[in-house]
Amino acid sequence: MTLDQFRPHVKVYFDPLVRFAIRCRITPNVLTIAALIASAVAGILFYFRLELWAVLAVAINAFCDAMDGAVAREMKNQSLRGDFLDHAVDRYADIFIITGIFASGLVPWPIGVLALTGVLMSSYLGTQAQAVGVGRVYAGLLGRADRLVLIMVVGITFIVFPMTIYGLNLLGWLLLLFGVFGHVTAFQRFAYVWRKME
Repeated sequence: MTLDQFRPHVKVYFDPLVRFAIRCRITPNVLTIAALIASAVAGILFYFRLELWAVLAVAINAFCDAMDGAVAREMKNQSLRGDFLDHAVDRYADIFIITGIFASGLVPWPIGVLALTGVLMSSYLGTQAQAVGVGRVYAGLLGRADRLVLIMVVGITFIVFPMTIYGLNLLGWLLLLFGVFGHVTAFQRFAYVWRKME
């Protein structure tokens, strides 16, 4: 399951925004830094239990994260430095948002740690594959775009229906999903790269 496969279908809607950003001289790196700031704000807002504003900040993070690569491709300005910055920012964004959710007390910390380590390890193994010569691996149960959309959808649902199911609220179940799927994806990527290096 990944929303990345729908990228060609939504490109037509992003193109006018990409051209507008280029006309305004907004560089890919500016958008990447904006995504980082939005994720930090989202984490803080989740921590202070301001879920509606936190979801809005996550939406801004997702928008800037989608735009930076699109602007770089349109400007033919893709670079190793930009790619490195983007991946570093994505990991910090994951840390800020997930930590904000479980540090607020909304979710038990063991589930938060499971989610955080699952997300980070699956991402790490995807890029480490490139470092050992196999090539970057993106395959997995949940991509970053999927996680951001789920945080927004479940966040809004949690605000409207703050229910608990078997002792966990909806955000708790979401982070549990991130943890399980993240570690399964990490194992899948490890096994794939291990076989490729034989």
